[in-house]
Amino acid sequence: MHQPGAMKEHGTMNQPGTMNQPGAEKSRRTHAGHEPATAPETNVSGQATGGATNEPGAGKGRKGRAHEESGNAPATGTDVSGRAAGMPTQVGKEQQVKERKQGVKQPATEAGGAPVPAGGQQNVQANAGVKAKKPDPQQVQQIKSQHANFRAQPKPQQVPPVTFNQNHRIEGSDRWQGQHYEAFRSYHPEWHDEGWYHSHYTNVTLIGGGYYFFNNGYWFPAWGYSPSAQYYAYDGPIYVGQRAEPPDKVIADVQAVLQQMGYYKGEVDGLLGPMTREALTAYQADQGLTQTAAIDEPTLDALGMS
Repeated sequence: MHQPGAMKEHGTMNQPGTMNQPGAEKSRRTHAGHEPATAPETNVSGQATGGATNEPGAGKGRKGRAHEESGNAPATGTDVSGRAAGMPTQVGKEQQVKERKQGVKQPATEAGGAPVPAGGQQNVQANAGVKAKKPDPQQVQQIKSQHANFRAQPKPQQVPPVTFNQNHRIEGSDRWQGQHYEAFRSYHPEWHDEGWYHSHYTNVTLIGGGYYFFNNGYWFPAWGYSPSAQYYAYDGPIYVGQRAEPPDKVIADVQAVLQQMGYYKGEVDGLLGPMTREALTAYQADQGLTQTAAIDEPTLDALGMS
């Protein structure tokens, strides 16, 4: 039986950098007091927001409105197309020269000190608020006490069981980096009889309609241990820590905490079914964790339950 090993840490995603403003120095030297006519605005992610088509009415119609537009064009609003109001679209070299001659002042970009659009600020603040959301430690302890003698029961109608497939691998686990996910990356189900399990593992227990064996902080389905007791809502490792708490109790604790935090809408049944896994995925995403849709060590740590 392959046993979990060590892993690397999950890598962070690169963030897009600030965009450079083309032609800024040349424009400032030739038109003191005016910003560069061709500097594209950037959004919160640092990507250019200018469109790829020529702006209509950029010729004679603009000449008479140049000073009025440069003084009144807002820097952060958006028009019906979703682009920032007053923001020029990409124009050709000849049009750029005409605009410089007319002295048209363009809105400032974020790199030039203009405020971040209100929508962007709200999104950043909202995400920061969600990521800062932590369960109350006292509530966690209260839940754990309430579930001290919890026992899950099979619910094949509400939570259909998975079936044995020796070729099963946990989807996406090959991209999960870090030692905390090695058990998931290396997991593949094996079919053995009762004698084999007892000769390899000291802790094999009937949990919620199926037998599990404990190994190095994780519970795994003991496929083949008892053909009459093979109800598994999830085929994969369940992390509980070195104290070897029963997996159904830990699942029930997680369900109750996620329920209080608004992630889980189902019943606290101690089964790692689809609704519980969806709630775990949403919580992991908000916390910036690897989205395993399973109970792993970083997730239990974040929930204050490790």
